[in-house]
Amino acid sequence: MSDRIPLVDLAAQHASIESELREALTRAARRTDFILGESVATFEGAFAKFSGTAYCVGVANGTDALELIMRAVGIGPRDNVILPANTFVATAMAVVRAGARPVVVDCEEDAFLIDPSAAKVALDAGARAVIGVHLYGQMAAVEELAKICAETEALFIEDAAQAHGARQNGRGPATHGLAAGVSFYPAKNLGALGDGGAVLTNDPSLASKIGALRNYGGTIKYEHPEIGFNSRLDSLQAEVLLTKLRHLGRWNDARREASRRYDEMLKGIPGLRTPLVVPGNEHVWHLYVIRVPNRDHVLRALNDDGIGAAIHYPTPIHLQGAFRSLNHSPGDFPNAERAAAEILSLPLFPEITPAQQERVVDAIARALP
Repeated sequence: MSDRIPLVDLAAQHASIESELREALTRAARRTDFILGESVATFEGAFAKFSGTAYCVGVANGTDALELIMRAVGIGPRDNVILPANTFVATAMAVVRAGARPVVVDCEEDAFLIDPSAAKVALDAGARAVIGVHLYGQMAAVEELAKICAETEALFIEDAAQAHGARQNGRGPATHGLAAGVSFYPAKNLGALGDGGAVLTNDPSLASKIGALRNYGGTIKYEHPEIGFNSRLDSLQAEVLLTKLRHLGRWNDARREASRRYDEMLKGIPGLRTPLVVPGNEHVWHLYVIRVPNRDHVLRALNDDGIGAAIHYPTPIHLQGAFRSLNHSPGDFPNAERAAAEILSLPLFPEITPAQQERVVDAIARALP
């Protein structure tokens, strides 16, 4: 239908900066340094500065970013890596691709972020690292997670795929942990016109190591001192990301304003719970996730009404077929399983209008008993 409200409206975003995007792509085409060219280095410097870290290393996607962090520090076979049940499957798959074993723990009941107390129990049983996932646009409990990792000399790694510009007590991803993996999937707050990713870190040796691993194991052409990968952020995407980065601050502010409108509009709807923002967090609202009874019915009603609501994520990691070898069963992680049955992501993007949000809220109210 013509008045459909999408979950994410990239067409509206791109229309608002169309001339800038055209200039960026033309600039990249004229340079012809399409692989690890000048614009990649420029973007890496700009995004590191925006994020408050010393280094940014552009890679092919967010999954590669996490895998390369683990490979760079020697995580591999016989190593356990702790991660939350409530995350996108890429977090766990990156662990497996690095050769390690995922150790799943539950999420917190209200914010859906990794539960530090559950991570501590798993760490006491032995693990090489913890991956703290910054979910929906707000950061996990990085100070607490970094502290419990330090107590056992485990590594603290962050999955910041949904946290472009997020802060906790004034500090962003990779400022407490060893490094953070970032995704530039098109629907992210900072998205490419295709795939892309990066590693953020303050560790110069780690940045150098990942810079080699992403490029067949070396930084000098035809010299390959170790086995590496072809995982490079290309110059076309770097130009797009540089262009969008100039607007990211105001786009994040627009997302915050839209989230505040939802908070007000949704007040008083029986049984509905709006998102919890953890004290100290500066949320960037990659997603606006509510909890509702009879969620599947509400989702169908919204979709039938042309509203692009969705679920992030309908099946926790421990119940995915890809991880059946971990031998988990329903009931093992009740908070994540309860969330998977109740959560619903509403349309949210910088250009969403109050009228569109009113229509979303009216549809929810009609769908609930």
